[in-house]
Amino acid sequence: MAFGVDRKELKEWKRKVRNGEIAFLTHFWIDDRFPGCDTVTKVGCSDIEKLTKWGSKHGLHSAWIHMDKTYPHFDLFGDSQAKILRKEGLWGHIEKFHL
Repeated sequence: MAFGVDRKELKEWKRKVRNGEIAFLTHFWIDDRFPGCDTVTKVGCSDIEKLTKWGSKHGLHSAWIHMDKTYPHFDLFGDSQAKILRKEGLWGHIEKFHL
């Protein structure tokens, strides 16, 4: 279940992903499979090769891509989420979600 993201942010993320851009969307998230994690960042791009290269740069394996047919993406959470957001300079995500 997702919280903390508005329709405008979601539409912009989807537009960027469809256009082959690397796009970031962070929101609050509750999933019993991941105790202690209350946020997730979806890093999407419809250009799978570009997304794979981006992920490799951050130590992410292509097998971890959620191969959604319209919005393929990595799900980042926990320590790697905060580390990657810092490396990417996405301070707004970090501050908004206290990462």
